[in-house]
Amino acid sequence: MKRNIKLQPPFFEIGPKNYMFGDQILDLARIADEAAAKYDVRVIFTTPYANIEKVASSVKNLHVFAPHMDDIPIGRGLACVLPESIKAAGAVGVMLNHCERPLSSSVLVRTLNRARDLDLMTIVCADSMDETRAIAQMHPDLMITEPTELIGTGQAADLSYVSASMEAVKEIDPDIGVLVGGGISNGTDVYNTIMAGADATGSSSGIVKSADPGAMVNEMLSALRQAWDDRHK
Repeated sequence: MKRNIKLQPPFFEIGPKNYMFGDQILDLARIADEAAAKYDVRVIFTTPYANIEKVASSVKNLHVFAPHMDDIPIGRGLACVLPESIKAAGAVGVMLNHCERPLSSSVLVRTLNRARDLDLMTIVCADSMDETRAIAQMHPDLMITEPTELIGTGQAADLSYVSASMEAVKEIDPDIGVLVGGGISNGTDVYNTIMAGADATGSSSGIVKSADPGAMVNEMLSALRQAWDDRHK
């Protein structure tokens, strides 16, 4: 099995989704870029397609991911997302199977293979323990395990879910980086999730809907670094 460059923990994923657009996303990316260097953490920045090239060319420390791509070859496919196009724009990876863009198992396998062929990192979402185990057997580079019902609620997953998710994935493939998310709304949520054993966590609405998104990025990345250091004392 081919595995692309491994993203070492601790890492964090920021996904503005469509809460922001244009220069708003670029401003957030630049803040995250500085914070990634300041706290020495790896940050995945999952940006809308229209911003991939501008973000990728404006940052030094972020891993710019596309929010999806389609299993299509070069040629026809109007309005589909060509894998080669996101790589040419500067993306180094792609998120797949988010609850807002779910894929069948067969399509997910084919799309993962397309990403591997192009040396794009993959981070694949799972919203239940059964799906977590099934996707781990596909051996993506990274996984996001988060209960769909918690996304955007500001209510983080129970800490028992963190340990159960980690155990389920690592038993199948210990090299998969595991992000446990869903409802992460502040630095305390980040700290608790990492201390419970996760390789990573992340946030979308918790950052972009806060009173000061830039300050929240720093709060969360600082908490990530503190938790990782405390866990490994």
